[in-house]
Amino acid sequence: MTAAHTYGPGTEITLNDGIVIPQVGFGVWQVTDDQAQPAVEEALRVGYRNIDTAAIYENEAGVGRALATSGLARDEYFITTKLWNDRQGTDSAFAAFEQSLDLLKLDFVDLYLIHWASPTRGLFTQSWETLIKIQESGRARSIGVSNFAIEHLEDLAAATNVVPSVNQVELHPFLQQRELQAFNTSKGIVTEAWSPLAQGKCLDNDVLLGLAAKHGKTVAQVVIRWHVQSDRLVIPKSTTPHRIAENFDVFDFALDADDMTLIATLDSGTRLGPDPSLAEF
Repeated sequence: MTAAHTYGPGTEITLNDGIVIPQVGFGVWQVTDDQAQPAVEEALRVGYRNIDTAAIYENEAGVGRALATSGLARDEYFITTKLWNDRQGTDSAFAAFEQSLDLLKLDFVDLYLIHWASPTRGLFTQSWETLIKIQESGRARSIGVSNFAIEHLEDLAAATNVVPSVNQVELHPFLQQRELQAFNTSKGIVTEAWSPLAQGKCLDNDVLLGLAAKHGKTVAQVVIRWHVQSDRLVIPKSTTPHRIAENFDVFDFALDADDMTLIATLDSGTRLGPDPSLAEF
């Protein structure tokens, strides 16, 4: 594993363990294994250097094939994958992590996340202790969580002295998660947005269409820029080449204070996925 990483175009965020991550990444949720390879290859071609996958997506092998054919050195890209709920625990989490590395054909990942707290299992603290050991082994440069509510993060803090570097949660203009993001920030945890475009539901919103016209950009670009200026990590997903490129082309303009205030008014608390406090799978 090399210490210095160079990620090319785009902004970056330094996590609480000193690891640097490209701020705009490429997500592959609901992308088949066969689709993952060409999609990730295209994302890397246009400049993405942060790829987010998960064991439950069943496309780690496709992502790994794209990385292998990219021509990029290992220190030129950042890979996140995640531990699924039914593999939580100690031995099972170690085994799941090894399986992810094998499918990705990597010696290490840059970020490993617990995918959901899955509180009814009662294993997320034990799983976190396992991730700490994985990080100590050098096979995950950074460790974090996904879909953790404040109470779950407080449980981790009470059990260990290791703070997650990232909390990846559903976050978009209609679910802005201000309280959770403020809590994350207060603990040194970076918030990462999944479904950052509300699974396309942003694209026909009149307020966002107006801002897109104002800036000569698409609605998707405006929303991704909003995430960037809100100091979040953001992982838009597409399998369409021109949209893959478009979603990364967000570094040549800025939203002003009025734009940001206008987007703040869109928050309706509308979830597309499960509430992490109630999720029982």
